[in-house]
Amino acid sequence: MNGLMLIGKGAATFCADTHEILGIVGWALTIFKIIIPLFIIGLGLIDLGKAAVSSKPEEIKKTATGLIWRLVGGVVIFFVPTIIMLAFGFVNKFGDATAKMDFDICYKCITVPWSAECVNAQSTID
Repeated sequence: MNGLMLIGKGAATFCADTHEILGIVGWALTIFKIIIPLFIIGLGLIDLGKAAVSSKPEEIKKTATGLIWRLVGGVVIFFVPTIIMLAFGFVNKFGDATAKMDFDICYKCITVPWSAECVNAQSTID
């Protein structure tokens, strides 16, 4: 993809022109949304197991509280990209039809990178 070509076409087709990059970002976010919460929960359960083996009630309570905060963090990490795209979607509703169509490509490539709208984005604008 030629960088000068992106500048020449303008902002109206930015998402369609960069759909490959946005698709990669979307795949990375999808992987992170799955792996990071599982990693957080797994580490929390290991810590809770260690505390249970130590048989100290105050340590078990402290570790259980930490596990709850890790679970909350995992849920927040999972939903942050969706909330950000939702906020941008509300702002986009005030634009013109071409910008909305282009934003839909950005939205699909970041949230559902395997969708046909993202994969075939360049052909929809040409």
